[in-house]
Amino acid sequence: MDRAERWRRDLAEWAIPEEIVAAAPADPWGHQVARFARRTDAAVADPSGPTLVRAREAMGAADDAPFPGTVLDVGAGTGAASLPLRPRELIAVDESAAMLAELRRRAAELDVPVRTVEGRWPDVADGTPVADVAVCAHVVFNVPDLVPFLTALTAHARRRVLVELPERHPTSWLNPLWEHFHGLRRPAAPTGDDAVEIARELGYEVSVQRHLAPDAHYASIEEMAASACRRLCLHPSRAGEVAEAAAKLGVWPPERTRWMTMWWDV
Repeated sequence: MDRAERWRRDLAEWAIPEEIVAAAPADPWGHQVARFARRTDAAVADPSGPTLVRAREAMGAADDAPFPGTVLDVGAGTGAASLPLRPRELIAVDESAAMLAELRRRAAELDVPVRTVEGRWPDVADGTPVADVAVCAHVVFNVPDLVPFLTALTAHARRRVLVELPERHPTSWLNPLWEHFHGLRRPAAPTGDDAVEIARELGYEVSVQRHLAPDAHYASIEEMAASACRRLCLHPSRAGEVAEAAAKLGVWPPERTRWMTMWWDV
């Protein structure tokens, strides 16, 4: 079995059993726009980190200067990986209309021209313009077919592709709670290193820089417990139980998440 097929198989193991989903009071895979927006605002206020540095490097841009080129942000969310660059033009792709609406509002406040494309990558790639730099942050663990995803991303960059991702599956922190509340053992694979190797097998000269997330995943134990209830398919009224279990199991307080930035020139 090749790496790309193993990636697909390993991601499939993260599916939540149907009987648990059927009893869930809310979509366990949904994302909260407010949390994404808060991270974007923090990134704009303090535009730092390896992904931004390597993007500026590709264009020869100084740290304190506006980005002189165009940026394609795939899975843009509210723009945390791209708006801090203040590019000459931003092309933002996301499946969520609500996320893109928040991104457009922030782009207007920053005087960043933005073009949004609503849809799933690479399904919308043919209708998406090419940019100088393509960024994709915290998306690939939602992508079973990684080869066409990365290939289309590379085809839409003139200079450099940057992919930011955690070293482990982004919901790995919930694994002890899944076992506690549902008796369910969660997988350990795939990892960020697997994504790096798939990119290298495509012939890309991939560089990697490892770093810590810029902030804690949640601002408080109450926020964490509310989010965990949704992810664990539990009723919100059980947030107190979740908080207590998280403290006992060492899930809270959380360690800073380890991230990776990988990039290659085109």
